[in-house]
Amino acid sequence: MMMLIKCGRVIDPGNIDGVCDIFIKDGIISAVVAHDSEPESPESSGRAVDMIVDAAGKIITPGLIDMHVHFREPGYEHKETIETGCRAAACGGFTAVCPMPNTNPVNDCRRLTEYMIQTADTACGVRVYPIAAISIGQDGRQLCDYADLKGAGAVAVSDDGKSVIDSGLMRKALERASQSGMVVISHCEDPGLAADGVINEGEVSRRTGLAGIPNAVESIMVMRDIALCELTGAPLHIAHVSTRESVRAIREAKKRGVPVTAETAPHYFTLTEKAVERYWTHAKMSPPLRSEKDRLAILEGLADGTIDVIATDHAPHSVTEKDTDMKKAPNGIIGLETSLPLSLKLVESGILSFSDLVRKMSKNPASIIGVNSGIYVDGPADITIIDPELRHTVDAASFQSKSRNCPFDGWEMKGKAVMTIIGGRIAYNDRHFVP
Repeated sequence: MMMLIKCGRVIDPGNIDGVCDIFIKDGIISAVVAHDSEPESPESSGRAVDMIVDAAGKIITPGLIDMHVHFREPGYEHKETIETGCRAAACGGFTAVCPMPNTNPVNDCRRLTEYMIQTADTACGVRVYPIAAISIGQDGRQLCDYADLKGAGAVAVSDDGKSVIDSGLMRKALERASQSGMVVISHCEDPGLAADGVINEGEVSRRTGLAGIPNAVESIMVMRDIALCELTGAPLHIAHVSTRESVRAIREAKKRGVPVTAETAPHYFTLTEKAVERYWTHAKMSPPLRSEKDRLAILEGLADGTIDVIATDHAPHSVTEKDTDMKKAPNGIIGLETSLPLSLKLVESGILSFSDLVRKMSKNPASIIGVNSGIYVDGPADITIIDPELRHTVDAASFQSKSRNCPFDGWEMKGKAVMTIIGGRIAYNDRHFVP
């Protein structure tokens, strides 16, 4: 089958930025030509085009990659399954996702890694690159077999949801993961300092009387893990950065040449601790929403390249689990279907260029986990088409995700993915965009 995506602005940083036509043959990109040029092409050479997608006025990017999601399967399918998570990802413009290992049982062995990949193969086509556990059972005592996990298809290791408290074990994890060609993704949280904290320690915690979680809970562990990264020379990726102290530590480490990368999530550059009052449990997460000073520091870190990746930390929970008081409600919000519109605000406000955004939502995640990303001849046709002008209202009730714990429900937004193509196959086609 031959598909032609016509007349869209193709943005692949370091490769293309211009209005182009893309020809796709049997899931592979067969030609990328400037729209106003007339070289020999599959169409002009007499080969029939089976489908034409008119992308005039749209942005065409390499498929978006979310390197931090929680799909809950196996063990917590009432919150999300691999199938529903993949559908939500496709709807959000993501062609690939990296599910974290804190399932039940924990993804700490070949069997679980292979199960995730095989289950995804029967879903909507979104590529699933599992992240396996650092330690067996995520108990922080014994390292998993990283070489075996890598062979099964894992792309990184993390005990996300928990910190590796033992510094000696974390050092060994960095060394062994590096030897296996994988990066360690660190959940930076000092549980002793966090204690029984519920929300950020600050204005709202003082006003509500809820126990606070200080910024140092995160930044202490960020600084420790950077020190271990510097000691070993092994790559380290810091998950869900939320504080100004963490941004500063990562920036300074990068200046020294330390091989550290970092991510943040849209909620940390969009919301502050004040949202907890308005949205209550739907804005409760870990790390918690921080102060306005922290939000501005996150924006600065995105703008200057300190923060490499925008990831969702998509964390589904059922209505009954979230419909309780603040102390009992689990942490986390869903994000796959709102991430791109929220991130497009960074472009509209001038904080990032479109190229910067594509780097943080596709190119950099791909580089960190060691997979392909790009629009090039003979490459896989994993493509996201974005309408940057499309205005829409977030309606969590209509989400593909199984859960509804979204603090952005009812928000008016501008810009969204209108088509997601994976391996040349349309995995999602927005109702506003029917070619």
